[in-house]
Amino acid sequence: MNQTFLIDPNANVLFNNKTDFCVGTGRIGLALQEEYQKQLKLVQDEIGFSYIRGHGLFSDDMAIYHTYKDTNGNLCEEYNFTYLDLVMDSYLSKNIRPFLELGFMPKEMASGDQTVFYWKGNVTPPVEYARWQRLVQATLRHLIGRYTLAEVRTWPIEVWNEPNLFGFWKGADMEEYFKLFEATFTAIKEVSTELTVGGPAICGVDDERWLKGFLDFCSGRKIALDFITRHHYTTDLPVPDGHYGYPALREHNGCFSELDISRALIDSYLEYKDLPIHITEFNTSYIPTAPLHDTNKNAAYVAYMLTRLGDVNESYSYWTFGDIFEENGVPFTPFHGGFGMVANGGIKKPTFWSFKFFKELYKKCVLKERNVILTADEKSGYYKGIAFNDALNRTGEDLKITLQLPADAGRYILITKTVDEDTCNPLKVWHDLGEPSSLSKDELALIKAAAEPVVKTSSIIADADGKADITLNVKEYGLIAFEIRKAELATDRGYSYERANE
Repeated sequence: MNQTFLIDPNANVLFNNKTDFCVGTGRIGLALQEEYQKQLKLVQDEIGFSYIRGHGLFSDDMAIYHTYKDTNGNLCEEYNFTYLDLVMDSYLSKNIRPFLELGFMPKEMASGDQTVFYWKGNVTPPVEYARWQRLVQATLRHLIGRYTLAEVRTWPIEVWNEPNLFGFWKGADMEEYFKLFEATFTAIKEVSTELTVGGPAICGVDDERWLKGFLDFCSGRKIALDFITRHHYTTDLPVPDGHYGYPALREHNGCFSELDISRALIDSYLEYKDLPIHITEFNTSYIPTAPLHDTNKNAAYVAYMLTRLGDVNESYSYWTFGDIFEENGVPFTPFHGGFGMVANGGIKKPTFWSFKFFKELYKKCVLKERNVILTADEKSGYYKGIAFNDALNRTGEDLKITLQLPADAGRYILITKTVDEDTCNPLKVWHDLGEPSSLSKDELALIKAAAEPVVKTSSIIADADGKADITLNVKEYGLIAFEIRKAELATDRGYSYERANE
């Protein structure tokens, strides 16, 4: 398949690149683990996200909420922020702020015993909403006291997670969630009206009915929402096999239409028109045991998502940055289909590079097509772009993209960084090694070496018509980041590259 594009450097194409705004994590209590912190540091050093969102702020492993009886037998409450401080300090030290998700229910406050995940997050309403409100307020006041209101008011606050699913909210009870949301919203705004609050954090199951019901409720109660949150996954039901699930990817356009519907629905309410939408979770598959996540196919598919997710959404948070993650239990192997862009051991999966490449783009977009995006630096006139060859299923077709760039006379350099099944495929190396569940030091080093892009350069001379053509050959499930900039020779006296290479 061949594609050719004539580039207009004065074009200004819609591309709201919020790739680095937020990233997901497993429950935040995992931040107390050393490997978790190593993976987060790797991601922050090389990509650098502004926010991080995860479950379990009030789950029992964080040990925040406690009750006891005084000498008269009265029930008393107390709060322990020891682990909370350690986690928040660790985030801020890595230049990443929390996107606070309020949940799940502490066991001592819960009205029932329904839990979710291996780590048993309680998903029932509070036995008494006043107790929940006091917990929320005590936590926020502690954070403000420790980090200042000027800091904490920059942390968005989301109420619960996917209440439209029976597994995450008892009975998927819409009215009960609305009660929780209003009580939480009121409690937060009593602490400070500068704190920002949103919801309903729904996934794509019955999402239109839920979102409309939520907006109707908030409108009727005159709740001045600060933002809306929802999730976005793009696969069908997985086919289970042993520890794993094998889902089929859905067509992009159908997935994006769901987001367009959400935008239109929100904008149909005068008081909520243009309210920011934060996609607080997105990925291909919604299970943490989908081998798809570890593949080049995933990286190429996500690359196309990143070109368009900012069209109608304020942000979109990839679920998750790393594979220290225990929803289904502790994984058996280093490659197990985990959500993370980094596998355990600090191995960069191909999707890691989708995010790094998009983070490095210039702000001005001059071309956004189905398989390529090109950005320009207005001061220098240099270009950075990404080409990708995604497909729902294997076709065997490579992609050839030619860009005809206007250029002043002179010499340029084309830099390419290629991630495809032949050049940057740590999963294949692990497979070729026999899929060991425990990696030796040498095996880990070998896989990590195979997890880096192949970098190539070439010289380009602009022709007499003031044009420089570049051609990119993108293999199936591959992506190529490329950069074009001036590179005039400044040769030292007597030096000859050509003679040196005779």
